[in-house]
Amino acid sequence: MQRLILMRHAQATSSAAGGDIDRPLSERGQAEALAMGRALADRGIKPDMALVSAALRTRQTWDAVSEALGDVELRLEERLYNASATSLRVAVEASEEEAGCLLVMAHNPGIHELATEYLIESAASPSVLERFIAGFPAGAAAIFQVDVAGRCTFEGYLTPADVLK
Repeated sequence: MQRLILMRHAQATSSAAGGDIDRPLSERGQAEALAMGRALADRGIKPDMALVSAALRTRQTWDAVSEALGDVELRLEERLYNASATSLRVAVEASEEEAGCLLVMAHNPGIHELATEYLIESAASPSVLERFIAGFPAGAAAIFQVDVAGRCTFEGYLTPADVLK
């Protein structure tokens, strides 16, 4: 793997009859997900494989994002639903030999915590760390370059607010 994208699902509704796992995207979330997919594609960032939480809101986010990305191998992963940073890291490491660019789409706080861990491990600049410490909004994507030893180095960070300006 040469690149890793950690992405949080877009904005969802506040509740659903079936419980948290069945919360759909809001209208705003749908628009944000489409915009984020286009922003990734416009920057030439296209995953070979996507590991996506089985929750409805992550599946719907992926559907919208993938419209701009074309053919990407999709793996829906129940274990990514509300997964911890440690569990997400295990999923990344288990798939690192299968894709040149891997996208993991999951939930906070795990996705935010894992992105922050990678930033700290790679000694990211204080300004980058400050931006991440401020939060990881719905629909945001952290992009990392991955070296041959599997170390992640910060490449970029996109939020719906950035791309919908």
